[in-house]
Amino acid sequence: MKILFINTFDEAGGAARAAARLQNGLLPLVDDISTLVQFKTGNDSKIICNQAPLEKLARRLKLFMGLLPVRRYPNKPENNFSPALIPDRVPPKIRQISPDIIHLHWLCAGFLSVETIGKLGRLGKPLVWTLHDSWPFTGGCHVPFDCTRYKQNCGACPVLGSRHEKDLSRKTWARKWSAWRDLDITLVAPSRWLADCARSSSLFQKSRTEVIPNGLDTEVFRSRDKQSSRRSLGLPDDKKIILFGSVGGNADPNKGFQLLVPALQLLSKRVIDTMTVIFGTDGSESLPDLGMPVVSLGRILDDRKLATIYSAADIFAAPSILENLPNTVMESMACGTPCVAFRQGGMADLIDHETSGYLAQPYEIESFAQGMAWILEDDIRRTSLADKARCKIKEGFSQDMMAHRYIELYRELLENLPERTYG
Repeated sequence: MKILFINTFDEAGGAARAAARLQNGLLPLVDDISTLVQFKTGNDSKIICNQAPLEKLARRLKLFMGLLPVRRYPNKPENNFSPALIPDRVPPKIRQISPDIIHLHWLCAGFLSVETIGKLGRLGKPLVWTLHDSWPFTGGCHVPFDCTRYKQNCGACPVLGSRHEKDLSRKTWARKWSAWRDLDITLVAPSRWLADCARSSSLFQKSRTEVIPNGLDTEVFRSRDKQSSRRSLGLPDDKKIILFGSVGGNADPNKGFQLLVPALQLLSKRVIDTMTVIFGTDGSESLPDLGMPVVSLGRILDDRKLATIYSAADIFAAPSILENLPNTVMESMACGTPCVAFRQGGMADLIDHETSGYLAQPYEIESFAQGMAWILEDDIRRTSLADKARCKIKEGFSQDMMAHRYIELYRELLENLPERTYG
């Protein structure tokens, strides 16, 4: 069995990390697996990317040109809207690789156009698409927040700040409908919440949608000695440490740092000797007064160092507005560090309220602060939560379990291939 992943990045972002973990889990189970990407920063030989200088320049130009229509709208949501307008030359590359299965992941930032995705269904290969956000079934936004217009045909898009029905979101939805309405594709959602969203969407309500959670290596992400972890990071032994981490999370409203700040200020008045540790940013951002000391560890690319950071903390704070199945929460729980999050999106798939963590009421700052205090004020309770968090990930979210479920899906699709119809 020869598998081809298609993803915009090889390393940057949660989708790339999840895809890489799946690829590593599949390596012992398939004959050949590779990933075709738009931007490559690592040196993995299984990652296919044309690195010629002119190609790199062309990709940067595509990224810039593709966002020009978004900049015309009041909100200018360049990080949360992708019209996927620019033509590409991906199908010939796929034909040259000639895989048995084409597995799509995150495809934006100027990589594949809407129309190209439709053409992939005519290559005569089973097509699988893992949903890492809501973009596949919306009119262009990645995070729709409380908007559900994707159930009809989008338009008057709140993400764009538009009041016009025939705006960019309606036009992007219409292009998707035209290109994909006969697309024979199997969707995979990592969370039950995202699967329900896809099934209720106008674009994919007739498509097959499966739920296969993301997974990770639970031997890499495991509990380490807290004192040793803190000493290796230069963190004090006598503080209760609240950890927050996300790539560019301080600047991304969806990651909820703006809600965490007042929650930490409330917590500092209730629980003494606390501090906050942040990772995922370059450390240059100015931080508000949190009512407690704060340390920024910068961007962390090494998984073993990440596991050390999680192990050093007492809790992980995940105040996101809308998340699918966040890697950070899964990683933290695997390392025996309980999480506090709002009850939204796929968080309930990971966190069992007051059993393996705490789910606060969306988006109540007092409830979030209460959850952090509830864990930090009782060491026996925190230890019990830590043990159950680790067990939850080992039993349901391991890399091996994820890989075997995908293999079962691939085999089923290949066995039924003669019965499938292609244009």
